[in-house]
Amino acid sequence: MNQRVLIVDDEESIVTLLKYNIEKAGFLTDVAYDGLEGLRKATEQTFDLIILDLMLPGMEGTDVCKQLRQQQVDTPILMLTAKDDEFDKVLGLELGADDYLTKPFSPKEVVARIKAILRRSNKQVPTNDKPYIKVSELLIFPEQYEATIRDETLTFTRKEFELLLYLAKHKGKVLSRDQLLSAVWNYDFVGDTRIVDVHISHLREKIEPDTKHPVYIKTIRGLGYKMEEPY
Repeated sequence: MNQRVLIVDDEESIVTLLKYNIEKAGFLTDVAYDGLEGLRKATEQTFDLIILDLMLPGMEGTDVCKQLRQQQVDTPILMLTAKDDEFDKVLGLELGADDYLTKPFSPKEVVARIKAILRRSNKQVPTNDKPYIKVSELLIFPEQYEATIRDETLTFTRKEFELLLYLAKHKGKVLSRDQLLSAVWNYDFVGDTRIVDVHISHLREKIEPDTKHPVYIKTIRGLGYKMEEPY
């Protein structure tokens, strides 16, 4: 069955270009020309990936992304923007986007990004024959994309969970920000280390008893981060 891509953009020329090249690559497409229509389609139908413009009438792309993640819609999102701005980039990823592309772009690059995101999102995570990874009171269930701490179920964005899982699988090892960028965000975001810091901060808010004195995810000054058994 062909994979389905939802294109949410208000520029008809961009939509026509994307639609032609994405369908040529073997995908099915649907289109929304404003944020509210995009949000409705994304929540009422099933898609394998969403291409979401940052600036949209009705509801901005960042708000659409935020709403989808709050409603537990974990469809991968490729965000588009006319701005080459680090704040926009970090904000989009912080809200739960999986990748980021600045206009103007080549159709080949868009198709390549789509394929790369779908490959990453469809990867099975090895679990070492165990249903979960345990770090003290923190239990991580890779196949379910879930985690609990002291029997409380935690909620993460896709990237937060992938970062948490990577840290847990390398428990006790110091991991640089560039290592984490390469492993969790792939090559696309190497150098934007602030993205890692933002996501580490969000993880700490969810798993640490005291964010001022973290016991699970330690900062190793000048090097990066390390997950430890706190108890």
